[in-house]
Amino acid sequence: MQRFEELEQIQPVAVKMLKKMINHNRIAHAYLIHGDAGTKKRAIAETLALRLFCRETETAEPCLTCRNCKRVLSGNHPDLHWIKPDGLSIKKEQIEALQREFIYSGVESNRKVYVIEDADLMTVNASNRLLKFLEEPSQETTAILLTKNQQKLLDTIRSRCQVIALRPLSGKAIETALIESGITKENARIFQAIAPQLEEAKALDQDEWFAEARKLMVQLVGMLIDKPQEALLFIEKHWMQHFNDRDKLLLGLDLLLLWFKDLMYLHIGDTEHTVLLSYQAELERVSLRYTRKDLVVILSAITSAKQKLNQHTHPTLVMEQLTLQMQR
Repeated sequence: MQRFEELEQIQPVAVKMLKKMINHNRIAHAYLIHGDAGTKKRAIAETLALRLFCRETETAEPCLTCRNCKRVLSGNHPDLHWIKPDGLSIKKEQIEALQREFIYSGVESNRKVYVIEDADLMTVNASNRLLKFLEEPSQETTAILLTKNQQKLLDTIRSRCQVIALRPLSGKAIETALIESGITKENARIFQAIAPQLEEAKALDQDEWFAEARKLMVQLVGMLIDKPQEALLFIEKHWMQHFNDRDKLLLGLDLLLLWFKDLMYLHIGDTEHTVLLSYQAELERVSLRYTRKDLVVILSAITSAKQKLNQHTHPTLVMEQLTLQMQR
């Protein structure tokens, strides 16, 4: 993905802003691109660098075929410098080495570009060094800072940059990224529905507590149909032991919401929005026990239970009341 037209589908506002600057020849001397993991910060930075070095195009898009573009794509352009954390931080010595590189004119032309990944991980000394660099910009030098947390940067650094804010990934984009990372489609669909950010969603794949939470959710909803007389005992002995604080219990309620929403989707024939792909057979088995009216009442009850928890109502009481409302 090295063209703005492709990146624009994911980050329309940010990419349109950059294209407008390029088309009007108003390139800033420093950009701060910030957004969550997976929001295409690096791809945008590389595409911008491509365009800054490309001499074979009159549009906002790099040609991708000229000598400069090929050298950027291969990582061998002598006037493009990438700075990454050395261990857990970006150190003063790395910024000093970059400054020494920039004492000389560009090897190919006067144009020089440097990209600092995870710029929020700069040490205090590195930040101060970079600030001096930004305070005396060369006309042909462009800095691109990438960060997930711009608030960790010095205010004086942020003020000298053109800030490009990337919007969070949509649920569909997170799902796609999870699948591309090797997570199954079934798990990716659940993870993106539970976690709002890519890194949080990825972490669920290795989370044994969450795996057990899913099992308990399936056991509870099965018991509501097959052994309703044992459901309250299950809540006391198993559910409340696992979901033992407010945040965990809220996540458990989110899982229940997904289950009953999927039952509603089955009733209305909407398979596109189904989340619990791994449990289709069980969902179809129990769907006949609930009418659409039942499901509306239960979904409302789960939402109300979440509100009660946030109002600090006793957790066990909330779950017991909800269990009685969900029984069939």
